[in-house]
Amino acid sequence: QVQLVESGGGLVQTGDSLRLSCAASGRTFSTYAMGWFRQAPGKEREFVAGISWSGGVTYYGDSVKGRFTISRDNAKNTVYLQMNSLKPEDTAVYFCAAAGPLSYNYRDYVAAAPREYDYWGQGAQVTVSS
Repeated sequence: QVQLVESGGGLVQTGDSLRLSCAASGRTFSTYAMGWFRQAPGKEREFVAGISWSGGVTYYGDSVKGRFTISRDNAKNTVYLQMNSLKPEDTAVYFCAAAGPLSYNYRDYVAAAPREYDYWGQGAQVTVSS
């Protein structure tokens, strides 16, 4: 069982930066692939970024490539999403998710579909004003 708690959301202006954090409970966090998704009102949940449990592989949604960076600190059981050059269309509730636990053979696996994730956080609101 893994519990995920997001933090760092808020209200910012266009062009600003924000960093989201997701703190995970559980001893085996380091064997979970992690991801960030977002959902705006009236829209489907959208993949934002994913990272393998090795930390060596990352994958991004097209709308955030070059602006967002996912990273993880397994010693702190935390995954981060650094968001730069924010736009009003980035406004959404951002969710952290965990897939696993995964064996060593899947250490570089990154999941991009919501159905591949087993645990979800409660979400953090990010609002970007124009």
